[in-house]
Amino acid sequence: MNTEFESVIGLEVHAQLLTSTKIFCGCSTKFGNPPNSNVCPICLGHPGTLPVLNKKVVEFAVMLGLATNCSINERSIIARKNYFYPDLPKGYQISQFEEPICENGFIEIELEDKSKKKIRIKRIHMEEDAGKLIHDQGDDTLVDLNRCGTPLLEIVTEPDISNAKEAYSYLSSLKQILTYLEICDGNMEEGSLRCDANISIRPKGTIELGTRTEVKNMNSFRNVERAIDFEIERQIELVEEGGEVIQQTLLWNADLNEAFPMRGKEESHDYRYFPDPDLVPVVVDEIWKSELEKRLPELPQKRKVRFVTEYGIPEYDSEVLTSEKEIADYFEETVKTTKNYKSASNWIMVDVLKVIKDEKISITDFKLSPENLGKLINLINSNIISGKIAKEVFPEILKSNVDPEIIVKEKGLIQISDTSEIEKAIDEIISQNEKQVEEYKSGKDKVFGFFVGQVMRATKGKANPQIVNDLLKQKLSS
Repeated sequence: MNTEFESVIGLEVHAQLLTSTKIFCGCSTKFGNPPNSNVCPICLGHPGTLPVLNKKVVEFAVMLGLATNCSINERSIIARKNYFYPDLPKGYQISQFEEPICENGFIEIELEDKSKKKIRIKRIHMEEDAGKLIHDQGDDTLVDLNRCGTPLLEIVTEPDISNAKEAYSYLSSLKQILTYLEICDGNMEEGSLRCDANISIRPKGTIELGTRTEVKNMNSFRNVERAIDFEIERQIELVEEGGEVIQQTLLWNADLNEAFPMRGKEESHDYRYFPDPDLVPVVVDEIWKSELEKRLPELPQKRKVRFVTEYGIPEYDSEVLTSEKEIADYFEETVKTTKNYKSASNWIMVDVLKVIKDEKISITDFKLSPENLGKLINLINSNIISGKIAKEVFPEILKSNVDPEIIVKEKGLIQISDTSEIEKAIDEIISQNEKQVEEYKSGKDKVFGFFVGQVMRATKGKANPQIVNDLLKQKLSS
């Protein structure tokens, strides 16, 4: 990439809210219902119908504003954003413009060098979603209006993002906050979280912003990253060749790894905003705001720090465990049963998350209860079973969430700690492997692992590893 230029990026994120009904009517927001079944005269914009604001949407907006360090405006205005599109039956979208509900916040992200950077949030506002056009039906385009009126929060940053990696980090942090608040599921593939990127370049050292383009249609964080890198390169090449960047909207094609022009980029005056005459201003007083503030959960950054200080686990472990609220919850439930916090962290990060990834499920669908995982860890800590046996028991208790103590007893897997029994096995192994004994005595320490393996095999993995090591050293040194 040409180092004479720097990129300036701002993101607009639409988060679909986890309300059971739409923003201005009682229609269901359930995803996957038959086309045009979640509709009524209000969300279809029939004459004579009046919208009524869903209180839950206001609460979710305030909670997100508080969680992202925003000022909550006591009074905000709901406006009409006028434009024509086939999936917008009213001919306008109900949104907010000059007086949004939340302003002037920030999210702190971590850069590659571990330093922190604040990405300022210009505004968070409430709005309704449009419908959906389906273009893959031959020559016809179909319209599904189920999504019309689905509540959204639009989160708009200042142009504080410098590259694609920072954009990825910001989106990851925002998604974490949304899911911790339980106001959005963050599923980009289903359209619950959508991101548009405004991108421009300018010569390094200058202050004035360049002409920006907007890239849409990115359905994953990885695609956002790729699209931003592509558009930065495109703009730099264009300017170096003597061309000019045109203000326009581009659509990202993930299959071709390219962005293509869609239309000229609109400015706010093109939408002819004006206050919606059917909806009164939204008032959030200090009492209501304080009540909502008390409902905020422990947010991911704070929880990450607490896990390190309270449980003494490494920062990396804490970052993985708090990446999703449900994983953090699972860890905390596990350590109610076992006090070996590091072992609990290891089992969740390695074994539990592997199953979740392989089976493509969430941890809420994971069959093994935190309590039984904690019991399995306790069996290792108390030397009842070895770590190797625990790995064999894990798939068994995973099948039906059975108490691991039952499996260990039924299958006779209790660890052998009787020194006389282990000593007998060691004596037999040593007598059968005189060559390896001589190698060990001549200084080839690696042979020691051979003897350990042989003893564990002879005892079917049930011998206490520490006792095996101690007795072997004594026997081989004598």
